[in-house]
Amino acid sequence: MIVGVPKESYPGERRVGLVPMVVPSLVKAGFEVLIEAGAGVEAGYPDAHYIEKGAKILPGRDAVFSVADIVVQVLCYGSNDATGAADLPLLRRGQVLIGFLRPLGSLEVIGQVADTGVTSFAIELIPRTTRAQSMDALSSMGTVCGYKAVLIAAETLPRFFPMLTTAAGTITPARVFVIGAGVAGLQAISTARRLGAVAMAYDLRPSAKEQVQSLGGRFVELPIEAKDAQDARGYGTQQDESFYQRQRELLGRVVAESDVVITAAVIPGKKPPVLVTAEMVKGMAPGSVILDLAAERGGNCELTRPGETVVAHGVTIIGRINVSTGVPYHASQMYARNITAFLLHLVKDGKLRLDLDDEIIRETLLTRGGELVNQRVREFFSQPALVSSGGR
Repeated sequence: MIVGVPKESYPGERRVGLVPMVVPSLVKAGFEVLIEAGAGVEAGYPDAHYIEKGAKILPGRDAVFSVADIVVQVLCYGSNDATGAADLPLLRRGQVLIGFLRPLGSLEVIGQVADTGVTSFAIELIPRTTRAQSMDALSSMGTVCGYKAVLIAAETLPRFFPMLTTAAGTITPARVFVIGAGVAGLQAISTARRLGAVAMAYDLRPSAKEQVQSLGGRFVELPIEAKDAQDARGYGTQQDESFYQRQRELLGRVVAESDVVITAAVIPGKKPPVLVTAEMVKGMAPGSVILDLAAERGGNCELTRPGETVVAHGVTIIGRINVSTGVPYHASQMYARNITAFLLHLVKDGKLRLDLDDEIIRETLLTRGGELVNQRVREFFSQPALVSSGGR
């Protein structure tokens, strides 16, 4: 079974699908690993390191796609809306594609992937279970985003993060407010605390309180209660507009008192709720910073512009997208470990194991035989159920 890793083509993307350290495990399991020349260079992994570990280097992208049984990418077409479509002619029927495909993004794009006949697995659909924990690339990238977000905010803020006692007097610590205490939010709290800031956080899920406090953060409690605050996968659920309006009113005071606000409230497949209004931004002190980790999907701040940094009312609002590529060495390492665990689960004795009784395989399988076969995704897009379950 040949695994091929092409160089990422999304503009500014520095990560790579597999790193040299995982190659021996794959070779031992019977895989042959092919890497496009230069694929890992920007992440800190030169071709020579892959060769040392047992991988082979191929000169071009076409060569990788033409011989690989399994293609591993970070951003496949779907999550790569800039250049991903160029890979469609390179895919072939029966080939396996693994990576971020943004399955709840565009039905048209998924249809284009399905039309190639490729058997694709959307890694963001990995179940959040103990058994699948080692494969959870979404959480891995969330960790990277939370860490990097605080560093970007700290560099932008014209103030110190920690409390300092100096000959010129005592400097009070920065106040960092994190909205959305998922994986990225929790890592942001942890990183802000390490840098010496006072960290506060809010999440509509009551279960997040204990996690925030365990990291030394203060949990902001609001006198409103969300209905069915989280789904079966542990993600926050969408609320009605009256809830968000009341939430914004109550959050306004905390936002106004914060030096840095990091928003990380996303709902899979939905537009992120607006949690920080223009009026709330106006109430913040000049020089304050908002970093919107939901920017790629529209943003949690009303004034966020995806991919841009803007200044409004003296407040810098950072709408950077693809934040995890800013730590490419370890982001690639974590992703490669997740993908390796998935590959070892998916392929046994050199054969693809399409056991749909296996929750991990069933939940991640997106397209097969020219069709969108994932039940959750079909329901999300209101598609009729398939007559056949496709190879059970």
